[in-house]
Amino acid sequence: MTATGPEPAQPLTSEEVELTECARDTIDRATDAGPDEDGIHTMGAAVRSADGRMFSGVNLYHFTGGPCAELVALGSARAAGATEITHIVAVGNHGRGPIGPCGRDRQILFDHYPQIRVILPTPDGVRSVAISDLMPFATAWSLEDGSTTA
Repeated sequence: MTATGPEPAQPLTSEEVELTECARDTIDRATDAGPDEDGIHTMGAAVRSADGRMFSGVNLYHFTGGPCAELVALGSARAAGATEITHIVAVGNHGRGPIGPCGRDRQILFDHYPQIRVILPTPDGVRSVAISDLMPFATAWSLEDGSTTA
C-alpha cells in the first residue's frame, strides 16, 4: 500500500498466466454443463504454492451454498502439504475468463493467506492484485486472536 492508496493492479507474470491456464484446463475437463446450460461444476480454480507447485479444483454448486472452486483448490493444496499459497485464480467454463472471488472467499483468503495475490478482471484487463486491495478496512480473524482491525 502506498501513502496515496493501494498499489495498482499488476499485469500478469508468465507464472500467473500459467496458473490461469491450469484453472482453465481443469474446468474444461470437469464441467458438466453444455454452453448456456446450468451445471454443478461450472468454475475452475488454481492456486500456486510458494515452492511453485500448482493445485486445482472445481466448484460443487448446491442451492445451500456448496464450496466455490477456490476453496476446493485451497483444500487440494493443503492435502498435498502446501501451506504457503502465493496466488489464486478462478475461471468460468466455456471460455469465460477469470472471475473475482465472492465475498466469502475474499474473507477466507484475507484471513488465511494475507499475502496472496488474486488474478481477476479489472477495467484494464486481467490483472493480479493483493488480497488486501480487495478488502480495504477489513477485519482480520484468526483462531488465536479472534477479530482484529487489519
